[in-house]
Amino acid sequence: MEIIKQMITSVSSDKRILVLLVAWCFGGFMEGMAGFGTAIAIPASMLVALGFEPLFSCLVCLIANGVPTPFGSIGIPTVTLANLVGLENAQLAFTQTLQLAPFMLLCPFLIVMATGKGVKAFKGVTAVTLVSGLSFLIPQMIVAKFVGAELCVIVGSVCSLLCTILLGSKVKPNPEYEMKLETAEKITVKKAFTAWSPFIFIFIFLLSTSKLVAPVNTYLSQFASTATIYTGENPSTMTFTWINTPGVWIFLSAILGGLIQKATFRDFKVVFIATIKQMSQTIITMLCVLGCAKIMGYAGMIASIASFAIAVTESFYPFFAPWIGCLGTFVTGSGTSSGVLFGAVQESAAQSLNANPYWIVALNSLGVAAGKMLSPQSIAIALSSVDGQGQDSKLLSKILPYGVAFIIAMSFVAYFGQKFF
Repeated sequence: MEIIKQMITSVSSDKRILVLLVAWCFGGFMEGMAGFGTAIAIPASMLVALGFEPLFSCLVCLIANGVPTPFGSIGIPTVTLANLVGLENAQLAFTQTLQLAPFMLLCPFLIVMATGKGVKAFKGVTAVTLVSGLSFLIPQMIVAKFVGAELCVIVGSVCSLLCTILLGSKVKPNPEYEMKLETAEKITVKKAFTAWSPFIFIFIFLLSTSKLVAPVNTYLSQFASTATIYTGENPSTMTFTWINTPGVWIFLSAILGGLIQKATFRDFKVVFIATIKQMSQTIITMLCVLGCAKIMGYAGMIASIASFAIAVTESFYPFFAPWIGCLGTFVTGSGTSSGVLFGAVQESAAQSLNANPYWIVALNSLGVAAGKMLSPQSIAIALSSVDGQGQDSKLLSKILPYGVAFIIAMSFVAYFGQKFF
């Protein structure tokens, strides 16, 4: 991580460029690769180490972290949601990206404006800011359409990182926003490859086993087991894929990357045990939430909730659909949990309204993007990474206007967008 930080921050001494690179580009990459708060904690701590104020560092990372969340941790929120409601992964991911598009273009501008405390901060970096957003959005949209949710944010963030570095390095630092940075040691190609190796392996494995490489994908898909979970009315089956699933490839990439970085068996053991301990509560929570959602669906509770919501809002339901996804993420701190809890409600509502199920279900993930930046869990993670415990109310007061503005704008996108989809 130290080498990666040096590579990113050696591009420019302009505060605006640095914040874009760390919070938006690298933060998006970390969300796509790992999720679970790492995309807030690591970039925020990097910014503080560079000399930025702790609360400011948390604020820009929270703004940047919202829109990639539906595709975080190798697309787990979207893949889980698609499997739960029986929709096709790639089509759902593409629909979500369409809905998020205006906000993905807006986020880099908000980050730069927060850095410079106003619109004057755009002077000299407007083109870089626009390209940073476009180079994230367009590749993400293409990958979502043809590959699926797993790699779209990863590819988008990497493209954005490269384009922002290319243009940002040509921008002459504005004295008003210039920072004095320590001269870092020269990083060789070997050192760079060693540092990035786990991520490179993840990218190669996931791309080469995706539907883009049909023979490999088809062959590996046969290694699966099917089990009947529910035997009542409308019974359903669950398919467990033993090899061609993102978790397996991430695990293998970690091992190969660790070997390249000369990690010992003891290193692997210590990190593995520490990770299990750290994620144990999250694992238990996710299993319980999934089980609860399934029982709610089989018992008819989901259909009842959807019927009530439609009876109250009628044809205006799409306007309020993102609020449901936002609430789920605000309470749980997880885009995946929000989808599991309310994805079936959105799908049931789509059936009742005779609306496009992909559009309505995707609205849940649209709301997730706003809920993530406002979630107490996200705020706590951000503050803990910069030793800012106890300043939750201050950070909430700073991020609240952004979150409220996002969810209101998302409601209009949801309602008027359905007419064209």
